[in-house]
Amino acid sequence: MNFSIHTPSESNKVNVYKTYSHKNTCPDSCALKNNGCYAENFHVNMHWQKVTDGERGSDWQSLLDSIKALPTGATWRHNIAGDLVGEREKIDGRALVELTRASIYRKKRGFTYTHYPLSSHNTALIKAANKQGFTINTSADNVGQAVKRFKDGLPTVVVLPIDAPNVQTIDGVKIVACPNDKSDRVKCGNCAHSFCGNSKRDFVIGFRAHGTKKKQADIIARSI
Repeated sequence: MNFSIHTPSESNKVNVYKTYSHKNTCPDSCALKNNGCYAENFHVNMHWQKVTDGERGSDWQSLLDSIKALPTGATWRHNIAGDLVGEREKIDGRALVELTRASIYRKKRGFTYTHYPLSSHNTALIKAANKQGFTINTSADNVGQAVKRFKDGLPTVVVLPIDAPNVQTIDGVKIVACPNDKSDRVKCGNCAHSFCGNSKRDFVIGFRAHGTKKKQADIIARSI
């Protein structure tokens, strides 16, 4: 099982350190798997497949060592593509503890997203990681699901319809579309501390369906 980590280029300081995890980390229950996932777009998917096939990247321990070695206070995003390590629909608790410890070492600020189902086992692990300082956003398929998760105390992101507004409030919960949708100058490096990397934010973050399979993702976003 391979993983890869990439550093921001000298010419793009607003980017962040980022990783990829092999495709087998994605739970089969994810509604977007092979059905509109943005990571299945050509350029991202090309690298992702090479990581999955073992042509690029390294093993789990090497990934942990690389994360620990990031500069003090660095912001990093786990999984441009892929999910947390686990088996079938169950997050690997030991692996998540190792990842969390690597992330908070020297006060780094890591964040990620997960489509694992929110069983009691998975929910407890996600909440523990967030409490310790590694932000895990639960990924919802529609705004109804997102509102419920947010009210249950979980940092939440959601796929939005293509034509969704920048800001909307549903059942008392504010949903804010990712600023990058409207401005290429907004990147994770200058946004994460108040958006995806902030587990204590008071709103849900939405990502409009995008990429070559956005019509499929749009259908999921409009489901109830």
